[in-house]
Amino acid sequence: MESPYDVLGIDADADEDEVVRAYRRRVKDAHPDHGGSLAEFKRVRRAYEHITAGRDPSTFDAHLENGHADTAQSGGAGAADRERESGASGTQPGASGAEEEEDDEDEELGPTVEYLDYEVVESQGWELTDEDLFEKAEAADLGIDSHGLLVVEPQETLLEAAERYGFSWPYACRGGACANCAVAVVEGELEMPVSTVLTDEMKEQGIRLSCIGEPVTDDLKVVFNIERLPGLAELRLPAEQFDNARADD
Repeated sequence: MESPYDVLGIDADADEDEVVRAYRRRVKDAHPDHGGSLAEFKRVRRAYEHITAGRDPSTFDAHLENGHADTAQSGGAGAADRERESGASGTQPGASGAEEEEDDEDEELGPTVEYLDYEVVESQGWELTDEDLFEKAEAADLGIDSHGLLVVEPQETLLEAAERYGFSWPYACRGGACANCAVAVVEGELEMPVSTVLTDEMKEQGIRLSCIGEPVTDDLKVVFNIERLPGLAELRLPAEQFDNARADD
């Protein structure tokens, strides 16, 4: 019987950091755009959620066959509620594993975001305007914290998605009132319901706030960690003011 640890390719005694690193790596490999499949991608995510929820590893396959839904523990209650509402977390009771895989193939992934850390851009001497920026990032074989893929779920902001994957992207207010969480959208579109901070010129340059931004295109390329760029630095707030802020506040 395959355990969730087998799915992630790690030992059963792996610590939390090893689990997170393995999950980030496997999510990228399992993505349909990288030669994987939707069924494999979802199985990797379920394995991670099963482990982080502290469930018995021996119940992993039985859990899938019975159609009981895992919740996205790292995304908090809000993510779990959205998953239940959208019906994306499992199949109907009694569905077999084969039927579930067929259902998976009929579904589509949410918006896929390829991300890149601006610190890498600076250290490599690259520019945000480089047309081959993400090609160069792929060739550089960067760590998953600096470059990779994540999938945003319905009604989820980009920042919430990054945190669900275990990343610690910059933020402060979570309400679009500062530039701490700013990202540069290189390709695709990230829609913000309001923007009282960014100037029209900034928005024309593709600057968006990840704490309130939701993807409206299937694929995006974004550079995060740009809050110290000229113009944005003046709009930052001390993050410690918001230490107790939560994604579902």
